[in-house]
Amino acid sequence: MKKIGDIYKEYKIMPFLMMHQMRVASVAMQICESLDMQIDEESIVRACLLHDMGNVIKFNLGHFPEENEPEGTEYWKKVQDEYILKYGEDEHVASLAISKELGASSYIYDLIHSVDASYVEIISKEEDFGKKICFYADNRVTPHGVASLLERNIEAKERYKDHPHSFTEEERLYFMKNMTEIEKQIFSHSKIKPEDINDESIKNYLEKLQDFSI
Repeated sequence: MKKIGDIYKEYKIMPFLMMHQMRVASVAMQICESLDMQIDEESIVRACLLHDMGNVIKFNLGHFPEENEPEGTEYWKKVQDEYILKYGEDEHVASLAISKELGASSYIYDLIHSVDASYVEIISKEEDFGKKICFYADNRVTPHGVASLLERNIEAKERYKDHPHSFTEEERLYFMKNMTEIEKQIFSHSKIKPEDINDESIKNYLEKLQDFSI
């Protein structure tokens, strides 16, 4: 097994993408510890730590140029090209391929596979709370920190407005309807409320994850 920090270095994960995955995993940990039901917390956390490993493929490196430092935009463009050459142009497929390379279990693979906006209705209807938590945790984190579902939705709308696969307004409303249902389902089994999850509340979990191995 390898420490998550060493895995991120090996795969040349951008610092802000490392932090995004760590925040998502921290949100998931806080939720898991609050539940009144049995849950495979370790698999959920591992899936969250790996769910966006291939995302450099889709990044517009000019969107947040400050995030390209200190290596610089040219360096990350080369990394992006290396990823596309090795894994293709679908970042989600790349993340799944990397999870296989790392020897992730079939359940962790399924959890990562489920963190995709197109599955929102399926996840809202099925019984697997691991998938609900992974999907929900990802939708509570923006590039800059933990946010509410609504705040994250507004931020994503702006960030992806020129993306070829961005939501129509009707699709966005439908997505939020299902996300709100998933939130209700999760917190009906939790001793905390959605607003109890924030940048301050996940600090201890971020510290715990520094030594997490996969």
